[in-house]
Amino acid sequence: MNNNFESIRKLILHYTEIDDLEWKMCSDMFTVKQIKKKEIILFQGEICRNIYFVEKGLLRIYFMDHNDDEKTFHFALENTFATDYQSFLKETSADFYIQALENTTVIVITFEMLQLLYKNLRNGEKLGRLIAEDYFFLMNSKIKALYTETPLQRYNSMNANFPKILLRVPQHYIASYLNISPVHLSRLKYDAD
Repeated sequence: MNNNFESIRKLILHYTEIDDLEWKMCSDMFTVKQIKKKEIILFQGEICRNIYFVEKGLLRIYFMDHNDDEKTFHFALENTFATDYQSFLKETSADFYIQALENTTVIVITFEMLQLLYKNLRNGEKLGRLIAEDYFFLMNSKIKALYTETPLQRYNSMNANFPKILLRVPQHYIASYLNISPVHLSRLKYDAD
C-alpha cells in the first residue's frame, strides 16, 4: 500500500467505511502531482477536469471581478479538496482560478475516476454525497458570512477554520478573502491581539 495516500484514506474513512480491497482499487487510480509556488492549475474559463486533494501545501481559489481585481474565495490547506465543483460536474467553464501559494503536493481525482468510485465502492455514492454536502455547507457559510458577520467576526472565523493562515498567506490575499482593504486588515489584526 502506498503510504503517500494515507491522508486521503483517513478522510474517506471520516465519511464512510472502505475495506482493503476497495482501498486498493482507489489508491491504484490516484496520481500525485507536484505544483510549484505561484503556479496556476485551473484558469477561469477552462473546464475543470480534476478534484485536487491537498496532501502538503496550500491552494488559493479565486476569481476576477468586473474590475479585473482578484477576489480570494477560499483556501485549501492540507487534507482538504480544491476544485471548481460546478465546472467539474457539469463540464462548463470554470468561474475560478486555482493557484498554489506554496510548493504543493496534491492527489488528483479525475471525473472518470470519480464515476468509477461511485460505481464500484460499496458506499461510493454516499461518499460523493457527503463530500458534496460539505462543499455546499462551505460555500453557504462563506456567502452568509459576507452578509451577516462583521469583518472582525469573519477574521476570527478565518483563523479558526485555517489555523496559522496569517503566517502562510500574503496579507492582500487575506484581505481579499475577508472582503476588506489591507488597511482594514491591519486594524483588525491590531484589535484582535
